[in-house]
Amino acid sequence: MEWTFSGEVIEWRGPAPYLFLAIPADVSDEVREDARDLVYWGQIPVEATIGDTDFTTALFPKDGRYLLPLKVVVQRAEEVVEGMTLTVAMSLRRESP
Repeated sequence: MEWTFSGEVIEWRGPAPYLFLAIPADVSDEVREDARDLVYWGQIPVEATIGDTDFTTALFPKDGRYLLPLKVVVQRAEEVVEGMTLTVAMSLRRESP
């Protein structure tokens, strides 16, 4: 299954600041249901496209929803900054890259 949605870019501080795309609650629910066999340590492997940039990553659970980590290469290529709204196409990654 593939999802296309828009979300706000947020910063979530861990040991260092990181940018994530907040996935809408309804999409998070669908992902959780479809990815039951893929969850590892709470994370779900995905393939995503933002603008012209394709990348792989793993969703992080946070407050009942998921966050899509935005790698530095994606941030630079698509000029991503905190607070902007992005549209992403995303699908589950069922095989290792």
